[in-house]
Amino acid sequence: MTAMLTLDIAICTHRPEGIARVAAMDLPAMEAVRYVVSWQAHEAAPVPASLAGRDDIEIHRFDGTGLSRNRNNALEHCRGDIILIGDDDLLYYPEGIEEVRRIFAGNPDLELATFRSDHGDMSRFPTEAATLGKRLPKKYYLTSFELAMRRSAASKLRFCPEFGIGAERYLCCEEELLLHAAIRRGYVCRYFPVTVCAHPHESTGTKARLSAGELRAMGVLISLTTGWTAPLRLPLKAWRVSRSGQASLAKALQSLVSGAFEASSVRRLNRETLW
Repeated sequence: MTAMLTLDIAICTHRPEGIARVAAMDLPAMEAVRYVVSWQAHEAAPVPASLAGRDDIEIHRFDGTGLSRNRNNALEHCRGDIILIGDDDLLYYPEGIEEVRRIFAGNPDLELATFRSDHGDMSRFPTEAATLGKRLPKKYYLTSFELAMRRSAASKLRFCPEFGIGAERYLCCEEELLLHAAIRRGYVCRYFPVTVCAHPHESTGTKARLSAGELRAMGVLISLTTGWTAPLRLPLKAWRVSRSGQASLAKALQSLVSGAFEASSVRRLNRETLW
């Protein structure tokens, strides 16, 4: 066992049925590992006895809106040396969690790390460890519950509240923007081919249809992270989305371009969480 670093798993959930999902996760009890749950739209419902009776689980009720604000609230309550972002419908692998601790302990300069989950298309994950810079590995994209941060870095990083489920206009991409914020601030960021959990449900990257809000967010992300090549990448992304059946070509292109045109304003208004 790696005893020198503690780890908090920051789990977000929503509504009474969400806390019931957390209870059903059967979170593994492990030395030096805690679960910090931010419970949004809780409706004053009681905490399930199976969670309330455990010393390694904290429940924090949260009255704000949007998934990014919920994740930020969970981060505010974490005290572990390492923080692993979680979700309310995962199956955690104790050996994967322990490997996260070992990797951070063995790499004292590491500030942010991404890992694998049994989830969706596994071919998107690189087969070997890789440094994460402004250009990410080919075909790689991040899901929030594959992300871990040293707490010293997490204290300066937050999810942009204008993005993610429950936001007004940009309904995804919050985790990719946080990763790029860390990279552009000079943090040491790496990917490791270690599987930490399984996720049985679809995510934005794999769902059958994409909404205008999700496509707009992707347009902002492409514009902010690809520079002068963005005008070439937007129609390519629209074509790929239409080819996969996730939206029509016209809808995809219109929403992506709309987001791209709004990108500079989004960044200007969100310097604290972006760059």
